Amino acid sequence: MDDEVQDRVTPVDLGKLTTIYIKIRDRRADNKRAFEAEDTDLKEQMDILEGQMLDVCKEMNADSIRTPHGTIIRSVKSRYWTNDWDSMYDFIEKHGAFGLLEKRLHQTNMKDFLVENPTVLPLGLNVENSYSVVVRRSKEK
Repeated sequence: MDDEVQDRVTPVDLGKLTTIYIKIRDRRADNKRAFEAEDTDLKEQMDILEGQMLDVCKEMNADSIRTPHGTIIRSVKSRYWTNDWDSMYDFIEKHGAFGLLEKRLHQTNMKDFLVENPTVLPLGLNVENSYSVVVRRSKEK
C-alpha cells in the first residue's frame, strides 16, 4: 500500500468494536426480555377481558356492542390446515386450486436443492446474497 493510500485509511481497533458490539447486543437482549415479560402480562390481561366481552356478546346474541368508550365487535376467525399433504396436493391439482397455496419458497430447502443440483436452475429464480457479520463472545472475560 503506498503512503498516500495509507494516510487515508483510518486505523480501526477491532477489539474495541467487538467489545462495544457485544455490550449493545447484550443491552438489546435485556431490553427485549423486559419488554416481552411486560407484554406477556398485558396480553394475558387482555385475553381475560376479551373472554368476558365474548361472553357478554354471546349472552346478548350480539355481533357488536357500542359503548361510550368504544365498540366491541365479535367476529369469526377461521384457520385452515391439513394433516395429509399428499391428499391436499392431489385435491389442489384436481381442482386447479393452486391459489390455495402461498407463493413463497422454503429458503433452506431451496438452498439445499441448489447445492445438490448446481446445474438445475428454475426459470424466474432470483437470488440475493449479502455479507453479514457474526460476533462471538470470547471465553475470556
